[in-house]
Formats: sequence, structure tokens, C-alpha cells
Amino acid sequence: MKQRKIPLRMCVVTKERLEKKDLIRVVRTPDKQIELDLTGKANGKGAYVKKEVEVIKKAKQNKIIDRILEMDVPETIYEEMIKIVEKDGEVK
Repeated sequence: MKQRKIPLRMCVVTKERLEKKDLIRVVRTPDKQIELDLTGKANGKGAYVKKEVEVIKKAKQNKIIDRILEMDVPETIYEEMIKIVEKDGEVK
């Protein structure tokens, strides 16, 4: 049986190559909105961040996502990302 290729993406903070399921995608949509893309298929420019609270805090502190998406990322996006990570941690 043929093995399926696992898509790898790079975290913009740690520069690690990880599976898409281990990352959160933040997207700047064509109409200049910043959103979380939990499907990984939303239209627009994206940035991947590792699913760890410390990495998300570092991205916020250094404004890495702001620079990549060329827009200010709202505080609510970072809060949502942290909630997702904490919720995933409970499941495991």
C-alpha cells in the first residue's frame, strides 16, 4: 500500500518543520481581515505557529506574525490561539 505524504510546514517563531496538525494557521484574508484558519484551506496569506503557549506568547511579544502578514494582529487572535492550545492539551 502506498504511504501518504505528510505535509510539513515551518513555524514562523521556532523555524521548526512540523506536521500541519501540530500548527495553527493565522491568515490575512484578501479583504484585509486577520483570522485563525483551523481547516488549513482558507484563502489568503498565512503564517503557521506551533501549538505551544510559550511560542504563541513569543510571537506576540516579537510581533512576528504582524510582520509576516503585514498587518497588526488583534489581541483576540492570540487569546483564541492560546485557548485552542490549552483545549488540545486537555484532550491528550
